[in-house]
Amino acid sequence: MANQSLELDALFRSLADPTRRAILARLAHGPASVTELAEPFDMALPSFMGHLKKLEDGGLIDTTKEGRVRTCTLRTGALAPARDWMTAQRLLWEGRLDRLEEYLATLTEGPKP
Repeated sequence: MANQSLELDALFRSLADPTRRAILARLAHGPASVTELAEPFDMALPSFMGHLKKLEDGGLIDTTKEGRVRTCTLRTGALAPARDWMTAQRLLWEGRLDRLEEYLATLTEGPKP
């Protein structure tokens, strides 16, 4: 459970920055070189590489280097742990709200004659 929590922490940390989310949106269309990915952003390359490192540490992307070109690809199924956690939370809260609704219905029925 603690290992799963660490995985989710890294995943959500990776998603917390709008630059990293924009990178993921671009990679959803296919692999891209670091140069292609960095082009729309007004930041120094070392800063941009820091964003890529966080995405890689969060398990969201893979990078490969061929010669002088580093290519990034979206990791298939990388968001599954976040989806699974959110689904579990939704089911938990739906159950709680259903029980609250049932309880409130008993209060509004009033005393039985």
